Amino acid sequence: MTTGHGVLSRRRPRKGDLKEQAILETCERLLAEKPLREIGVDELAAGAGISRSAFYFYFESKHAVLRALAEQVSNQMYAESERWLARDDEPPEVTVSRSIGAGAALWREHGPVLRAAVQTWGAVPEMRAFWEDIVRRFVAISAERIGEERDCGAAPGGPAPEALARALIWMNERCFYTTSLGADPSLDDEELVPTLTTIWLRAIYASVTPREEA
Repeated sequence: MTTGHGVLSRRRPRKGDLKEQAILETCERLLAEKPLREIGVDELAAGAGISRSAFYFYFESKHAVLRALAEQVSNQMYAESERWLARDDEPPEVTVSRSIGAGAALWREHGPVLRAAVQTWGAVPEMRAFWEDIVRRFVAISAERIGEERDCGAAPGGPAPEALARALIWMNERCFYTTSLGADPSLDDEELVPTLTTIWLRAIYASVTPREEA
C-alpha cells in the first residue's frame, strides 16, 4: 500500500475485512460438513460473530459468499496456469504437468467449495454466469498459447485453438470434479495429473509425452 508520501507501508486489516474473512472461513468449514442448501445465513453470521442484519453489509446472499470463495481459488489456479504462457526454457511436458498439478492440488484443498460452485451451476443463474466466466477465462489463455505454439512450429495444426481449448478445459473441470467427489467411475488421485497431462500434450503437441515424475 502507498501512503500519501509515496512510502510503502503495511495496512493492518480493518475490522470489516476480518469479519468478511470470518464469514468466508465459516462457509468453507460448513461446506466440508454439508451442502450449501443446508447452510443458512444465520449460521454464517453466527460463525463470524455478527448478526444476521450485519451479514448483509458484507454479502447479499450465501451464494455471494460461495462466489467469493470460488473466485479466490480460481484466481490461484489462473496464476498457476499463466506459467504455461510464459516462454522459458522448460519443455511443455513440465509446464503443462505443473499447471494441471496445481489445479488438482487446489481441488484437493478446496474441494467442498469448488464442488458447491459446480453443483449450483444449473440452479442459480448468478452462479452459472460466474462459473462460465471462469471457464471462459481459462479457455482464452489456453487458446492463446495453443496458437502461439503453432505459430512458432512447436505444435502441429489441428482444430481451431479455441475449440481445442474449450474441450480440454471442460475435460479438466469434469475430471477434477468427479475425482474430488469420489464418483465411480472417476480417475483416482494418482491417475489424475499424469492422465490429463498426457491428453493435453498429445492433443496440442501430438508426439510429446509426460515425464515419469508428472
